[in-house]
Amino acid sequence: MIYFLRGKVAVIHEDFIVLDVRDVGYQMLVSHIDEYALGEEVLMYTYNVVREDENYLVGFRTIEEKDVFLSLIRVKGLGPKTVIGALSATTPNDVVNAIASNNVAYLKKLPGIGAKAAGQIILDLKGELTGGSKGNPKQYEDVYDALKSLGFKGAAIDRVLATINEPEASTEDILRIALSRLKK
Repeated sequence: MIYFLRGKVAVIHEDFIVLDVRDVGYQMLVSHIDEYALGEEVLMYTYNVVREDENYLVGFRTIEEKDVFLSLIRVKGLGPKTVIGALSATTPNDVVNAIASNNVAYLKKLPGIGAKAAGQIILDLKGELTGGSKGNPKQYEDVYDALKSLGFKGAAIDRVLATINEPEASTEDILRIALSRLKK
């Protein structure tokens, strides 16, 4: 298993880079493709996906991103390409915060992650990634229901709740933040 590679970015494609390591090019699927520059020297932590019909490397700039990736691919229904696509739209820290605060709305907004997958992520990874159970599992549902009863539209509520990641916040705090953002 290749743990990391150090080399220069030789090619940037829409969803992968090629890392030149001593005149050998390693193609790697990466998140945040816009953060790479041609000729830039980088250290990439790697994960090798080997399946019957495919074999490819996934690259990560930080060990934290790799750890979150490895946890997410263990969730039923999530494959490496779905997870790297989802990580392209967020940060590892935001994913951990969303899990810690039971924020299904935030996880649902990530590409390739639906309501069922978001719930499964929280169910499977809550204690593993967040170091225990924080917050009330029903907080975001309660806030959603409260905002709905005040006359706000479901889509607007989902958009606002997807931006709130506060593992230590009370239901009232989350409601207050959501109301202030909905009024703008």
